[in-house]
Amino acid sequence: MNSEESPGADANGTPPTSARSAPRAADVARNIARGLKGLAPVGVHPALIPGVGVEQTQRTYRTDWLVFGVAPAFTVLFIGWGVLDGDSLANTAQSTLNWIIEYTGVFFTSVATAILLFMIFLGVSKYGRIRLGRDDETPEFSMFSWISMLFAAGMGIGLVFWGAAEPLTFFESPPPGTVEGGTLEAMQTAQAQVHYHWGPQAWSFYALVGVAIAYGSFRRGRTPLISSVFAPLLGERKTTGPLGKTIDIFSILVTLFGTAASLGLGALQIGHGVEIVAGIGQVGNGVLIAVIAVLTACFIASAASGVSKGIQALSNINSVAAIVLSLFVFFVGPTLLIMNMIPAIAFEFINDLPQMMGRSSAQGEATEQFLATWTIFYWAWWISWSPFVGMFIAKISRGRTIRQFVLVVILVPSLISLVWFAIFGTTAIDQQMNGADLPTTPPENVLFGVLANLPLTEITNIVLMLLIAIFFITGADSASLVMGTMSQQGRPTPKRWVTITWGTLVGVIAAVLLATGVEGSGLKALQNVTIIAALPFAVILVLMMVALMKDLRRDPLILRDQYARQAIRHSVRTGLEEYGDDFALIPTEYDHSRDDHPWVDETADETLSEVFESASLPAIDEQQDTEVASDAEIEPETVAEVDAAVADNVSADGPGASDAAPGDNLEPPTSRS
Repeated sequence: MNSEESPGADANGTPPTSARSAPRAADVARNIARGLKGLAPVGVHPALIPGVGVEQTQRTYRTDWLVFGVAPAFTVLFIGWGVLDGDSLANTAQSTLNWIIEYTGVFFTSVATAILLFMIFLGVSKYGRIRLGRDDETPEFSMFSWISMLFAAGMGIGLVFWGAAEPLTFFESPPPGTVEGGTLEAMQTAQAQVHYHWGPQAWSFYALVGVAIAYGSFRRGRTPLISSVFAPLLGERKTTGPLGKTIDIFSILVTLFGTAASLGLGALQIGHGVEIVAGIGQVGNGVLIAVIAVLTACFIASAASGVSKGIQALSNINSVAAIVLSLFVFFVGPTLLIMNMIPAIAFEFINDLPQMMGRSSAQGEATEQFLATWTIFYWAWWISWSPFVGMFIAKISRGRTIRQFVLVVILVPSLISLVWFAIFGTTAIDQQMNGADLPTTPPENVLFGVLANLPLTEITNIVLMLLIAIFFITGADSASLVMGTMSQQGRPTPKRWVTITWGTLVGVIAAVLLATGVEGSGLKALQNVTIIAALPFAVILVLMMVALMKDLRRDPLILRDQYARQAIRHSVRTGLEEYGDDFALIPTEYDHSRDDHPWVDETADETLSEVFESASLPAIDEQQDTEVASDAEIEPETVAEVDAAVADNVSADGPGASDAAPGDNLEPPTSRS
């Protein structure tokens, strides 16, 4: 290549056609374009589409009365069964759950591993650069608020419920074939097993649903529904037809029952806290129902205020409260032991991971029972919660890249869970080894027992109850918004009466089933039904991976990469063959059908092109509107500036330079010597 030539000049000394206009002209033209809100881009190449947000499609959202009618009707029948014959409901649910765990346990374990590997692949591959939104979009929430909301919605109340109970249980009764219970080795094994249940594999379920919905809604203009994710496989028509509605109804029911079950568990733990703080005997159903009523009223009020107000504020408060409580236990508990355990748990988890992932019922009856009671139970529980948590995470993750999404949604909560269990679990085990005699059942009592052996018990008990309440409120109001969205054809902000309806149903289900059956068998049946629903939804998650992969392979950013690689490879080869070292690459139209080598393998997504060309421009804020209006007032000057800038560039580029149209291919190189 001739080093004496100007880098931007061709053989005749003319600047390349890529220099279009001066920066000032581009800025002015951009401001003018901002004012044309009705402008619809036409004829844009599929590889150049910057992304289409669902709000740009100008969809009309109406209440889907089929979805909104069938789901509550089924719920009423379920409640009626529980009220009229709660023991029958409990026995039927338990028998069905036992069959699922016995005969489909390997399937659950395989799906859990496959989804984790799939999400890791998305994060580290070329697809990680894709943004969940337009190419120029920025995140709506700060990193702290984002992490707080996704963590509180995902498993906040579960961490409080099992934070001390599960590590202590595995310490006394380690997984079969590992170590002897009650030893120092059992402490690390117990914590590694806990992290296996609450760490990356648990969050990968949520991440899959979240990234699939966020990508479809904020980059391809689809409605934020579970059914819309399958458009690449089924087509848009089927996802809005009976099959799509069935998927959405099923997702609502799973969300409704899962949230109600968590409300019941939260009420039990708060009820035990009331017993301790008030110094009274065992509380009855009346107190528990009152707790449920208060919590229901709080999360309905929060949900009605929307994500950016109620949920965000409560999540931030909850995160601060959780940090304060964990730091208190960390400093007044066995501090040095906890500090040593945190890295030890991480390394023990990595070391034991192959064994934990490969554990199966073929290893004996004890292992089969352990899997049924713990591991498979957890995988089914996370899968059953994935529609609601995934949709909510999608709602708050707009503007993030897939790589950032995977890194934060899977790794950050997993690290927080590791530290949380290390603090509370290690403290509980340390107290047990020193003769505290903590009971492991019922699990809702264990953490209160741990705090009873530390200073300021009365205060920490109150903080713990508030933490449980706010954790649940944050998760339940998120669920109410998600159910409202699914019953209103994907409406991003559902109407208040719809949100209130679903929130009320959650409270009614929890209260009625908590008070029916023998010793809370109604609530246990509700938990089991939620987990039973995980089997068909596990199949849905497998198909979701296929649909998402099909979408990502046709993403404009990926298509641009393919065009770039093929064009440069062909052009460099041709340039070397024809001109040796002295050639340059000049963009122009070129027909690749004349070549022997293959062009881009993936076909363009014509559906995305149609959506983009019919979409409106992204909305701009009021300040931008004001600036555009100010520019519009001096339209003659603006036009004059544009004309002058274009004239300057035409004279600089030479006659006809500004008429060259950018092609989507590259012509074989032209000699510069």
